[in-house]
Order: sequence, then C-alpha cells, then structure tokens
Amino acid sequence: MLCYIANVVHNNINNSIDGTDDLPFNEMVASVPSECKEVDIVLVTPGGLANQVNNFVNALRPRFDKVNFIVLNMAMSAGTIFIMSGDEIVMSKQSKFGPIDPQIPNREGRFVPAQSILLALEDIRKRGEEKLKNHEQPVWTDIQLLKNIDPRDIGLAQSASNYSIETVKDFLLKYKFKTWEKHTSSNHPVTKEEKEERAKQIANLLCDHSVWKNHGHAINRDVARDICKLKITHSEDVDGLDRAMRRMWAMFYWLFENTQMVKIFVSENYCIIRNAPIMNPLIPVKR
Repeated sequence: MLCYIANVVHNNINNSIDGTDDLPFNEMVASVPSECKEVDIVLVTPGGLANQVNNFVNALRPRFDKVNFIVLNMAMSAGTIFIMSGDEIVMSKQSKFGPIDPQIPNREGRFVPAQSILLALEDIRKRGEEKLKNHEQPVWTDIQLLKNIDPRDIGLAQSASNYSIETVKDFLLKYKFKTWEKHTSSNHPVTKEEKEERAKQIANLLCDHSVWKNHGHAINRDVARDICKLKITHSEDVDGLDRAMRRMWAMFYWLFENTQMVKIFVSENYCIIRNAPIMNPLIPVKR
C-alpha cells in the first residue's frame, strides 16, 4: 500500500499535484519489494497538473500488474484523472471525486475552468447567429465580452480540455476496462468498440462543465455508478476496510489541523512529509 495524502483541511497552501511530487512519489514506488506485483494507492488530493498524473501512471504501470485506488476522502480534478488509471476504485460513503475540466490562469492570474470559457463562447455564438438571422445586431455586452477574451486563453482552454479527455479515455481503455469482458445486464461479451465508446462517453461527461456546473462539484459513488456508468467497489464490501478508512482519515485530518504538514508520502518502507514554510516573525516583510 502506498499513500499520497494532501492537506485538504487548510486553504491557501500549495497542496496540488505538481512536479515537486515526482521524486518522492517515484522513490516511494521504488521502495516496494520487487516481488510485489499489485499495489493499493490511498489517495487524497484537491487536484493539480494532469501531466504530472501521467508521470505517476508511467512510474506505476511498468512496475505493477494491478493498481487499485482507495479514495480516502477526495480525489478531485487531476486526482480524478489519476484514479481512472486504476484496475479498481474503492470508495466509502464519504469518498468523492470531481469533474476533470482543467483550470487555466486568466489575465489576473486567477484560475478559471477552461470549459466555462468555451461554454461562454458557444453561448455568445448562438445568440449572435440568432440576432443575425433576424437582421439584428449582436448584443452589445456579448461584443464587449469577446473583446476581453484573450485568443490565447481560448486555445489553451481547448488544448487543456482535450488533454484531460484523451488521458482519461486512454486510462480507462488500458486499465479500468481491461478485465471488462461481459455486460452485467445481459451477460453478452463486451466488444472493443463498446469499450471505446464507453470510455469516450465517461471522459467527455467528466469534462462537461454544463453538466456539473462547478469545478468543485463532488461526485459520490452512487453518481459514479448511475450517471458516469463506472464500476465502483464499496468499502463496506471489503471486511474491515470501511472502519479502517474512517480511522485513517481521522488521523490524517488531526495531523493537518494541528501541524504544518502539506503532503505525506508514506508506505511500509518509506515516508516523506512536506511541510508548509513557516515565516520567521523576526524578519520584516515588505508590504
């Protein structure tokens, strides 16, 4: 078992998946005995960089035949992309993941959902076409909005969204669906084309801002099954696991509330803890 646990208790800390995680994560993977071919990853993350998730998966998949994810509390955004690379996803009643629509920085440096930009453009286009059909001028506010949208943001929004969708689709086909042989409803064999279509549907749905409305929307295991059509293992179905997950999260929650810990990489043979920088009160800060 490997644990990647980020502090999601406190705000305004650098708790996202990023390039600084590469070395400690790879070292944690390397600490697993060579004869071990299956691993469970206990995950808590608010999200981060999708390309870094790809690096995680590239470190895990050549090493293990089976990779399972235990969503201890939340696995949002890039964390959702990560768990889609699992052979099995285990969730409790409290577990959640989220939409994969990427966040991009705007002119002010604030991160906004890429899909919200694309949806806004689509709405403006529809309203403009309707006005032109009626021989009317487009709405003045729409024209002003278009003037204020940087074309580079549009390109970035499109490429980032496509990257998230294609990554999830690829992960599902390669890993989550590799043992999906029969439909549960009809017991008929599952074709390659059906797997590809289901993976495409799930990836597009998870990236659809018009469905979830908010990048932070929590998707529980019932929605994952009923809406996303994903097979989820319930923690109660594994003897002792549900209670163990509650106790483990209670321990991490206490640590995050009462210490400067930001991220924890821990396994049986490895432990790295990253702390938030503490400002020295004796050093004056320019304001």
